Amino acid sequence: MIEFWREALIFLGGLWAGTINTVVGSGTLVTFPILVALGTAPVNAVVSNAMGLVAGGFSGAWGYRREAASVKKTLLKLVPVSLAGGLIGSLLLLNLPESVFGIVAPVLLVCALVLVIFQPRLSKWAKTRQAASGGTDPDDADRARIPLVLYILVFLIGVYGGYFTAAQGILLMAVFGIFLQASLQQSNAIKVILSLIVNLVAAIMYLIIAPERIHWLIVLLIAVGSLIGGFIGAKVGRKLSPGWLRAVIVILGLIALGNMLYKLV
Repeated sequence: MIEFWREALIFLGGLWAGTINTVVGSGTLVTFPILVALGTAPVNAVVSNAMGLVAGGFSGAWGYRREAASVKKTLLKLVPVSLAGGLIGSLLLLNLPESVFGIVAPVLLVCALVLVIFQPRLSKWAKTRQAASGGTDPDDADRARIPLVLYILVFLIGVYGGYFTAAQGILLMAVFGIFLQASLQQSNAIKVILSLIVNLVAAIMYLIIAPERIHWLIVLLIAVGSLIGGFIGAKVGRKLSPGWLRAVIVILGLIALGNMLYKLV
């Protein structure tokens, strides 16, 4: 039985993760370290966390429904690609030996933390690139051709998201800034929905193939917290200090990394 303070900590982690997932992504770098620190096995933590964050994905997607409606053709093209990637990633997580995850996860965690740290520079570079090409007219975004390289990258990010989930939103925003002719808010709406698709298909696979890895109390606490957080992120998340958001994410990510490396040694 999880003690009350642990339940409260997991709930607050879910609330924070749901908020920042809607704003910038990388909410898993809040919840995953908390679960690992509380003694949850890493693979079980990924499984339970991904299932819980589905709720926050729905509330975040609802908050960005207007922006999403303006790029529905683009979404219809990219959703199947993310779905296929998420399916493969979740199958890799469930079928590869847990020892493989123990080795790969710290590397992925370091990559995710680097992305979080350099996210402002990536965003600035993407905006500069868009401005140099004449800017982006939101009304024309859904009529622009999607390059093949974007399909490939979205698929690979889906595989990554199905396997580990952390910072897939930041990865998506980075590639959208380079290869997608859309405004920042339209890109964010697409990011929220594609991340939701990956988490949702992964959750279904976990439920079918490995229900014994699911900690239902953890799923419930993260689901309720992230559901509320998703609405907060869509409404007021843009007012939160990006610096503080990144600082919390990096600190918790480093805690998780230290925990996992300690267990490897």
